[in-house]
Amino acid sequence: MPLRVELKPFERIIIGQSVITNSDTRTAFLIDGDAPILREKDILTAETADTPVKRVYLCVQMMYLENDIPKYQDLFMGFIKDLLEAVPSFRGAIEEASKLILSGNLYKALKELRALIKREEELLR
Repeated sequence: MPLRVELKPFERIIIGQSVITNSDTRTAFLIDGDAPILREKDILTAETADTPVKRVYLCVQMMYLENDIPKYQDLFMGFIKDLLEAVPSFRGAIEEASKLILSGNLYKALKELRALIKREEELLR
């Protein structure tokens, strides 16, 4: 079943290894296949990954986009260690995200981590 995506004017989306930027009008299209897809609002960069959870998210994002878990596994474990030392109460959510990663559900792991980013933001206020 194809994924229907609507993009706002000038919104960007990553599909596989390509960044697509919309024109000046709202656009809708269907994506059929299993390439990794991330909307601009869900993308973190090295500059915006400025908290422990965001660094974990960025690492999983790279696993997802490059379809290469082993390449980022050591980095991921280091970020998890730092995060759990800083906020032990995040253990349950991190364990859930880790299970999703191990089962190959990287997009769902990103969703789990997005919720954790919101919790982190509340703690930092």
